[in-house]
Amino acid sequence: MRLVHLADIHLGYRQFQRLTPAGINQREADVAASFTRAIDRVIALAPDMVLFAGDFFHQVRPANPAILHAFTQMARLVRAIPDASIIMVAGNHDTPRSRDTVCILRLFSQLGIHVVDTEPKQLRFEDKGVTVLCVPDAPQLGIDLTPDPAARYNVLLAHAEVRGLFPEIEGRERSTLKIERADIANPQWDYVALGHYHVYRKMAERAWYCGAIEYASPDPWGERREEIEERIPGKGKGLIEFDLGTHSHVFHPLPVSREYIDLDAIEGTGLGATELDLRIAAVVEKCKGGIDSKVVRLMLRNVPRHVARDLDHRALREFRRRALHFHLDVRPPEITRTSAGAPGRAVTLAALLGDRLRTRPLDTDLDRAHFVELGMEYLARVDGEAPLVLDDGASTP
Repeated sequence: MRLVHLADIHLGYRQFQRLTPAGINQREADVAASFTRAIDRVIALAPDMVLFAGDFFHQVRPANPAILHAFTQMARLVRAIPDASIIMVAGNHDTPRSRDTVCILRLFSQLGIHVVDTEPKQLRFEDKGVTVLCVPDAPQLGIDLTPDPAARYNVLLAHAEVRGLFPEIEGRERSTLKIERADIANPQWDYVALGHYHVYRKMAERAWYCGAIEYASPDPWGERREEIEERIPGKGKGLIEFDLGTHSHVFHPLPVSREYIDLDAIEGTGLGATELDLRIAAVVEKCKGGIDSKVVRLMLRNVPRHVARDLDHRALREFRRRALHFHLDVRPPEITRTSAGAPGRAVTLAALLGDRLRTRPLDTDLDRAHFVELGMEYLARVDGEAPLVLDDGASTP
């Protein structure tokens, strides 16, 4: 009894301002192509069950091309493996937040696909001896994650975040639904198919995030770094094949449509614009396979804004022309002070100014929040603390 586990397809995902000859956003076309290859692989594996663990679409109301492509590929899957049970749960990107909006995933019910989108539901497949507890990403309290004692095999399919296993990083997308590690580690589960986290990762003895099939999260560079550190095969994206009888597990890498390259960062302390230009060119030249048609990031650390303004913008425009996207991320140096209470302690100028503005005596008719907001805005105009991103031809302030 073999199953295949996919998640976080994110059809309809759009990024950057590049279009295909047909007028489709290039990254949207990339994700669609990756999904087609994923369906090819599932058909080749011919499993008894296919599980989609949420975030099938990137938006609650996807554009018509994304819907058409999704329906076409899913219909192809149903025709190719007619005896397989295909199940999908809704993720946070699929789940409407208003009562007057219906989940788009219900469209696939017309193909005979089992869709669970509003509340947990137990599906029994008597011919296969399998019970699948389907848990969509919805703000449910007190979910009963108890396996079916009458089933030969028990599978948990959930789009959720395992509580406490991921650090509280600002900017990281959070899931509505949290589940406990003890729930997925229950030995009565023959397999736990998780969605939401975009990197392949084992969470318990028979519980995995299969990861996304493409880079479609707010932090693709963090994903790529983790994939390299964990030595995930291929380019880090793929699907899982699992045999419920033998508990054998195989990760099948899938090719991505667009390579993401995080170039070696450049330390800019004490360097002028001319020397930085030379180092930028050298790092780009050293990129294996070149930067053409790829998504590329190059970070410059400790580079003051006045130096960044003097960089060779003609050369940077050429890099942007060659790559699908060239992201030059310039980080200014931190401003430090030495105080009697904390010698050598680093304090940013923005934090120092904010503290002063929040404690400065004001006339009673003045709005302090607005006063602080204006002060921080003026600081940003002069020489803010935020990273200076020289991107897509945008000029520096």
